[in-house]
Amino acid sequence: MPGTYDHPGEQGAADAIRLLAVRDTPLSLDEVFAAVGDPAAGGTALFVGTVRSHDGGADVDALGYSAHPSAEAELRRVAEKVAADFPVRAMAAVHRVGELAVGDLAVVVAVSCPHRAEAFAACRRLIDDLKHEVPIWKNQRFSDGTQEWVGAC
Repeated sequence: MPGTYDHPGEQGAADAIRLLAVRDTPLSLDEVFAAVGDPAAGGTALFVGTVRSHDGGADVDALGYSAHPSAEAELRRVAEKVAADFPVRAMAAVHRVGELAVGDLAVVVAVSCPHRAEAFAACRRLIDDLKHEVPIWKNQRFSDGTQEWVGAC
């Protein structure tokens, strides 16, 4: 949890952020994992969000993500806050926009810290805050022809 570590944010939030992007091209697990490599990190946590085939009992055919022009700046703000609250050695977050199919990668975030508990906690906070605070919206299209917009990724 934030504030329970000996030296949160000790190397500086900006220095810990290695990769942040909102892209309309396919995402790479290898790119994100490589970005958070650090010899002082004993734990690395990686979260991958994929397009699932159903939501709320309805079959999903496809979806599209749209982002506000401020999305990358908001992503940076979120990442800096997480890096300041945890002993992050390195951090990366990439979100896809545009049309995606079932199984496509929608978001990949990773955090490396001195210990695994810190890495898990920081990674969870990063994806949760990204989802709630970064202006990225999802339009799901269902097999029955209906669709819905979801507030933030």
